[in-house]
Amino acid sequence: MTDTKRKPFLYVVVCAAGIADDVGKLITAAQERSWDVGVIATPHALPFLDAPAIETQTGFQIRSAWRSPGDDRPLPPANAIVAAPATFNTVNKWAAGFADNLALAILCEAYGMGIPTAVLPYVNSALAAHPAYRRSIAELREMGISIGSYDPHRPKAGGGADRFDWEEAIHLLEPHMRNHGA
Repeated sequence: MTDTKRKPFLYVVVCAAGIADDVGKLITAAQERSWDVGVIATPHALPFLDAPAIETQTGFQIRSAWRSPGDDRPLPPANAIVAAPATFNTVNKWAAGFADNLALAILCEAYGMGIPTAVLPYVNSALAAHPAYRRSIAELREMGISIGSYDPHRPKAGGGADRFDWEEAIHLLEPHMRNHGA
């Protein structure tokens, strides 16, 4: 007899940031905990990613655009979602309810569907000081989104990749996943 129980499925929403090419670390951490993973990239994130490597690692094509009417759903339904790295733009649009690309639409819809969601922002300190960003982080917290602890890096200095804890997303979601039987 075969086990037909599906593994929990994690959507990883990736934004256009210099560290996006390290998303394989998050995928590996999730897979080591017996999760299947699908990657949804913002349109601007695609050039930052090694799509063939990610697709080989996950077994699924990276999604970045809406499917056409009548097309099969390319990914199973999500049990949880992580936005990492989440840029200033994505955090602000998400909190404001903008769904002008597939990644943002998935993040916005997850709230109404009760899907556990975590975000690992990756912004510099100048952007993080902006009042809109602070309001957006507060709004996401009010929505029940788990927020990562990354300390913003200096502007125009690059970096921060050595301090970005990809696995923190898994730790933020684990309590929710236990409650959902995953």
